[in-house]
Amino acid sequence: MIRIIAAAVLLSAPAHAAADGSGSIDDEEIALQRAGQAALTWHHEVERMLIRSLALALAVLAALAPEPASAATERQNCWKTTHNSDTYVVCAFDLRQHDLRLFLNDAGGKPYGSFRALKADLARTGLALPFAMNGGMYHRDRSPVGYYVEGRRKLHEAMTGPGPGNFHMRPNGVFYTEGDTAGVMETRAFLKRNRRPDFATQSGPMLVIDGKLHPRFAERSSSRKRRNGVGIINRHEVVFAISEASVNFHDFATLFRDKLACRNALFLDGVISSLHAPEIGRADNSWPVGPIIAVVESSN
Repeated sequence: MIRIIAAAVLLSAPAHAAADGSGSIDDEEIALQRAGQAALTWHHEVERMLIRSLALALAVLAALAPEPASAATERQNCWKTTHNSDTYVVCAFDLRQHDLRLFLNDAGGKPYGSFRALKADLARTGLALPFAMNGGMYHRDRSPVGYYVEGRRKLHEAMTGPGPGNFHMRPNGVFYTEGDTAGVMETRAFLKRNRRPDFATQSGPMLVIDGKLHPRFAERSSSRKRRNGVGIINRHEVVFAISEASVNFHDFATLFRDKLACRNALFLDGVISSLHAPEIGRADNSWPVGPIIAVVESSN
């Protein structure tokens, strides 16, 4: 296409050969040769300009396109991105390729409380911890506030009644996995389906519900905190995000909906939001954690 356009421009280029008949045949040939060289040079310059313009246009389109979780299959699982001038770390996993689980207590029934403790415990069984994130709100004893399932065992019932804080900003929701599939669903809808997940954690509020933002989010809200959450790009792919600085709920939710192409996403927590991602040199341990969402793999 570029060469066709350039050729058309070349044909319309002005000729610089003498046209008044005053020159000799040799002079005319020389003039024609010079004109041809000038036109060819002009043709190459036009072609280069068109190529540069096309490259710039493609770069702009790529920057504006949504950034789906499937991008993780083409690069490392965790990367930084920006949205509405805020910076986030995003981590995406395909459950057909990664073993994603939830952890709360060690074999002795004591809460792990930190990524460091979980990593050390896994290492004793020959497993590595390439990713971990705090996985929902908890009480002082580190027990989950709401519905929690680990290894198909339900350890805590769902909370559906009114109450204080973000957890009870209804609708809240449940993040769950079943085999190599995952979902985020509003709590009451989840319970009505009578699902039997392998792993699940309840938190709130929902960020994105079937492509729409939570109805209580205000675009210009002054309530800004560090936040983390989880979204679903499709039934196999899960994407997590954590803000580098304080953001409001509206901006955080639009990150999942508009940037990461998630139709459903769930808020996990605020100030204590933490991430363990060795591939990008991240190992947060400043805050105690309750439930932990983690990807495990063989350390061999």
